[in-house]
Amino acid sequence: MNDILDQNKEIISVGELNRSAKAILENNFSSVSVLGEISNLAQPSSGHIYFTLKDAEGSIRCAMFKNQKMRMNFTPKDGDQCVLKGQVSLYAARGDYQLIVRQMQPAGVGNLMQQFEELKQKLDKEGLFNPVKKKDIPFPAKHIGVITSESTAALQDVISTIKRRAPSSQVTLSPAMVQGDTAPQVIIKALDLILLYNDTASSPIDTVLIVRGGGSIEDLWAFNNEDLAREIYDFPLPIISGVGHEIDFTIADFVADMRAPTPTAAAELITEFQFQLNDRLHEIELGLINGFADILQINRQKLDLLESNLKSPQVILNEQKQKLDNIELRLKQSLEKKFLHSNQSLALLSQSLTEKNPFKIIKELLKDIDLLSKNMIKSFSYVVQNKLNSLEKMSSNLHAFSPLAVLDRGYAIVQNSSGQAIKNSQEINKGEIVTTRLSSGSFESEIASIKHDK
Repeated sequence: MNDILDQNKEIISVGELNRSAKAILENNFSSVSVLGEISNLAQPSSGHIYFTLKDAEGSIRCAMFKNQKMRMNFTPKDGDQCVLKGQVSLYAARGDYQLIVRQMQPAGVGNLMQQFEELKQKLDKEGLFNPVKKKDIPFPAKHIGVITSESTAALQDVISTIKRRAPSSQVTLSPAMVQGDTAPQVIIKALDLILLYNDTASSPIDTVLIVRGGGSIEDLWAFNNEDLAREIYDFPLPIISGVGHEIDFTIADFVADMRAPTPTAAAELITEFQFQLNDRLHEIELGLINGFADILQINRQKLDLLESNLKSPQVILNEQKQKLDNIELRLKQSLEKKFLHSNQSLALLSQSLTEKNPFKIIKELLKDIDLLSKNMIKSFSYVVQNKLNSLEKMSSNLHAFSPLAVLDRGYAIVQNSSGQAIKNSQEINKGEIVTTRLSSGSFESEIASIKHDK
């Protein structure tokens, strides 16, 4: 009998054996695809799933971890025939041979993916995906046609996004089924209805969005139809596709003039020009308002200071009137400069966007700015006139208390030869020449007699 404890042979532990077997399996079966039936499916709170994959000839334990599971677009269950892709490994702690699953899909999906790739290659060779042949998307889009089901959340997302970002754009729905065997022909009919609508519409549709929310490959299969793909390619209006989620790609995405990852993203793409323009105009509006407020505050302070320094009825009044005229002139010049700068900014913006033809929007906005200018100048003129009225009133009040106003009421001032006012009979002598000043003119008199009051 041979001695199994031969000192010349290496003896390894169970753990070492399992680790060696694990390395051999993982190196030789790093990526395999296996077809089988799921059984004994377990989904613990960790988010991982564990199950057995079997067929008539055998079975293998399988594990799929949470991060890979989150990428699946279906929920597996016992009895499902599935294709798994992963790495053969060994759980060293128990010596369990297992498959670590990276991807899983229903068995029928493999055939669909093959059909998808074959059609994709066929249309690509014919040039239907050629970027050179893509139609330009109009910016801004004035009238947007939407093709989707009336009952989908995608429709509400698209409408709310367009109204929020580009409220001036018109939206028209051409309803269609977006799932099922007949959906491709219904979508084609919806496209034809848009062309019929444009034949008589005063404001024709200039861009079309074809949208649908996410789903499995079977749910989105209508958008992998060859007839629909050719209809999209030949359609005279530009089409943006927004089908599924970001990871979903359909044949319709490749033939469309632009692809958006989601329905909401499609609405954002078509309204990006208006959204940025509205933001820029809002910034200009805020700048004008803040500038006008600063000018008003500065000139209000100047007017208050002028009013507080008013000292005499006529001379200072004239000076203040002149200053107010200067202030009004500078204010108008400042406003004209502000509006000139704003118009120049808008002109530059309009020039940079000439290729996108935003003339109508810019024209309407310039009208609003012109109206704002007129209203602001009118308000400033009103403020200045009020200040002038206040100054006139103060001048009148001051004049009422001046000596000249007393003379206007029939009184006179008697002055001696030195020009000093005579206040009583003790300050004059008989035979002295005095001057009597009236409200208008004066005369000289010789004192013939003097009478002193007791």
